[in-house]
Amino acid sequence: MSPRIVSEMILVALSAIWANKLRAFLTILGNVVAIGSIMTLVSLIEGINDEVANVIVSEVGADSFRIDRVGPLASVLDEQKSRSNPRITLDDQDALQRLGVEFGAVMAEANQRGEVRYRGEVLESVSIQGVTSEFYRFSTFDSQYGRLMTPSEVTSRQNVALLGSDTADRLFAGADPIDRNLKVEGVHFRVVGVSKSKGSMFGRSQDEFVVIPLGAFQRLFGNRTSLTLNVRPADPTQIERTMGEAAVALRVERRLRAREDDNFGMFTADTALDIYNQATTGIFAVLIGVVGLALLVAGIVIMNIMLMAVSERTREIGLRKALGAKRRDIMWQMMSESVVLSLLGGLLGTLVGTIAALAIDRYAPVPASIHLWSVMLAIGMTAVVGLFFGLYPASRAAGLDPIDALGRST
Repeated sequence: MSPRIVSEMILVALSAIWANKLRAFLTILGNVVAIGSIMTLVSLIEGINDEVANVIVSEVGADSFRIDRVGPLASVLDEQKSRSNPRITLDDQDALQRLGVEFGAVMAEANQRGEVRYRGEVLESVSIQGVTSEFYRFSTFDSQYGRLMTPSEVTSRQNVALLGSDTADRLFAGADPIDRNLKVEGVHFRVVGVSKSKGSMFGRSQDEFVVIPLGAFQRLFGNRTSLTLNVRPADPTQIERTMGEAAVALRVERRLRAREDDNFGMFTADTALDIYNQATTGIFAVLIGVVGLALLVAGIVIMNIMLMAVSERTREIGLRKALGAKRRDIMWQMMSESVVLSLLGGLLGTLVGTIAALAIDRYAPVPASIHLWSVMLAIGMTAVVGLFFGLYPASRAAGLDPIDALGRST
């Protein structure tokens, strides 16, 4: 079919729609609601997925993996078995450094929440992280100004601290915090640097933390806290092989027999993302399916309106056939009107959904992310709906006998 014929069909469809503006508006309203809802929902899902992925990568690191007391739990049985796992200790870190030749860096880390104070400003329940001397080799630690703690400061357990940007802003109100003393759980620490801002997740700041040497952390909270080991492979492309080396080293250190299960957990950023996706895929699919029902209803409305249009335009259709229009010409005419009606609703719905998603992203603590593929998918869905639900009315119109149609209309 030539472009000229297609453009003429679209113009005829638009003129027919314009002649019945109110009916056309009510017809496409269902598409606007359905596509607008789908666009908003997909944008929110993509925004949440992007946000969670960024948080997981920033916490775990794209080029490293973690060893914890408990790994990813696939069942209640796994949870019950993991309760008897021993704590991760500095002996485990020593075992990795002693036996593992594939490790670029191994860092032990502990985390607790506590009070941080500077003069009259008090922050409660701030994340306090204790780290060992190789922490600077991991991309999750950085400084926007000031500096990182030095390995010698960490090894000698000095009372120095690296602040999150929000912690620094709230405590020092824009003043330079470098080399000032604050109190962590009532103990003085000297500020040496402030980290780059990581932003917030669902309205909750990721920049309210204090990083201190693990030795100083244990003086505050005791040494019974279970540690987490962060391991960076010497070759980032060999992360799976390095995880195998780490597992062997820990099994040797813990004297596990060949038939005994690991009594520790290991995971990468990809592992955490897979768990998140498995937990949320079903929920998101149900939500989109429920909204998709609205699109089905909108398609049925379009089909009914087109059937009504066929009944009202019996004389026009009969006259066209009497003048030589073929069956396929009538079908294309009616289907083009159905597709144009549906596409108009889809375009308006996409616009409404985009505006709603941007508004939510701006004014609510829920992220939204609009991708080109979702816009194209929404418009493509409306075209398919118009084509599918316009097929039966178009077939009815094309099947009219011209003599009967002209006679019925007089």
